[in-house]
Amino acid sequence: MRTVTINQQVLPAIGLGTWHIGDSEATRSREIGALSAGLDAGAKVIDTAEMYGNGRSERLVGEVLNQHQRDDVYLVSKVLPENASAKQLPRSLDRSLEALNTDYLDLYLLHWRGNIPLAETVRAMEAAKKAGKIRAWGVSNFDVDDMQELLSVPDGDQVAVNEVLINLQNRGTLFDLLPWQEEHHIPTLAYSPIAQGDTLGGNLADNETLKSIAAAHHVSVFAIMLAWVIQLPDVLAIPESGTIDHARENVAVADLVLSDEELTRINTAFPTPTHKVPLAVI
Repeated sequence: MRTVTINQQVLPAIGLGTWHIGDSEATRSREIGALSAGLDAGAKVIDTAEMYGNGRSERLVGEVLNQHQRDDVYLVSKVLPENASAKQLPRSLDRSLEALNTDYLDLYLLHWRGNIPLAETVRAMEAAKKAGKIRAWGVSNFDVDDMQELLSVPDGDQVAVNEVLINLQNRGTLFDLLPWQEEHHIPTLAYSPIAQGDTLGGNLADNETLKSIAAAHHVSVFAIMLAWVIQLPDVLAIPESGTIDHARENVAVADLVLSDEELTRINTAFPTPTHKVPLAVI
């Protein structure tokens, strides 16, 4: 199984995303079952945020945690940028902990950069860590210049991870951000790694190269898209899984090995940009 190490924790390279999880009562029990099945299948990371469903996602994840040992889950949540001040971050964190029915997060992320100075947010993160409410902190949707500025503030080098959009349709991070993070030993969480089921454009599911490789492995095109993401250095992918079967299929990709020849074919069909492009964010 492919793994990624974050804050000295060795984690399976496929986690469980929850962006649209909890939005509808009609699908709630199915989504709880999917997340629970993903954990049973070997996933460890669950990624959520206070923004997702205005807290509904966190509350649903809290129900999932009730069915599992807390130590078996690596729990990630995110604070909105307007709540990332010294005064508001502790309040947001406490609300998230209550919704998740836990007394600590393994990882707490700044969801994206806002107007509050990074130094203030880092101080608040470090205070939460010292209080035992989080084990580590990180950022999301930060580009190279943001990461460089982050490392320039006191304790900014304690950043554990950067979560960004990576999939075959959005490869701009391969030009500069991922190499920079690899050089600085900062792992990456990849959100929407299968382009939200190919709804982001590009018609990836119809690509003949991907279809051929998928047929050779007896898996879906989406499994190949996901396998490509996690072969990137120190990248842990967090696809969403709304059904039990989908969750199990996603988690199984951590054991899927693409050959060098297959990776070459994919990278030829989807080449790395040769110049800087704006960081893709959704």
